[in-house]
Amino acid sequence: MSKSVRERIVPLILTFNEERNLSRVLSKLEWATRVVVVDSFSDDRTEAIAAGFQHVEFHKRAFDSLAQQWNFGLEHASRLGEWVLALDADYVLSDELIDELGELAAEDEVAGYDARFIYCIDGLPLRASLYPPHTVLFRAKGARYVQDGHTQRIVLEGSTRSLVHPIYHDDRKTWTRWYANQQRYAHLEAEKLDKSPWSALPFSGKMRRIPLLVVLGAPLYLLMGKGLWRDGIRGWKYIWQRLVAEWLIQRSLWAKVKG
Repeated sequence: MSKSVRERIVPLILTFNEERNLSRVLSKLEWATRVVVVDSFSDDRTEAIAAGFQHVEFHKRAFDSLAQQWNFGLEHASRLGEWVLALDADYVLSDELIDELGELAAEDEVAGYDARFIYCIDGLPLRASLYPPHTVLFRAKGARYVQDGHTQRIVLEGSTRSLVHPIYHDDRKTWTRWYANQQRYAHLEAEKLDKSPWSALPFSGKMRRIPLLVVLGAPLYLLMGKGLWRDGIRGWKYIWQRLVAEWLIQRSLWAKVKG
């Protein structure tokens, strides 16, 4: 009898100072035979936490770009399994998604699967967010990452489908660390927006090119359109995060215009 898709999956995780998140992520991957972690020389307890899980293969690589870091990890993961489950170090699989992976019977033409995310604040899920679905599970053969603004994008040879059940985005890093990351992301995203022609931009990119539109519109949309006021202080925390993140992108764009 042939192996199920789940038995052929190798989870791949990138880390840098993820001691507040990593154990929760790895505890939901105990079904996997091997897990590949690629670390950017963390100086906290990240490596020690990973060492506590016997099925984790831990690699270190100096960070240059997200795409390069993911491609490095992909080389290692592809030697261990046919499918790769690419996870940020704050992506916690839902129990329902784990069961879904166990029942997955991929068709030959399917190269990957997209997942939707439930955003968490202080460990509790929000009723909505602006975090988009993206491809997390894919066949290793022929896959590669390219840099896309502040993040990375997977390029596959074939079509993708959507998984039914969600992943929890549950980041519990400190505000200082979160803000430093957003500053770096904003610079990269502004470079992409500045260099891309209008016609090539997605809807979100077009909105960001209109001064202050997203800075003012995103919080109002989340508050009233998505009803985050009903999530209390956690809803307001997320709205504040999005306002700060969009403001940093606008500030970086203005700096490029003035430059």
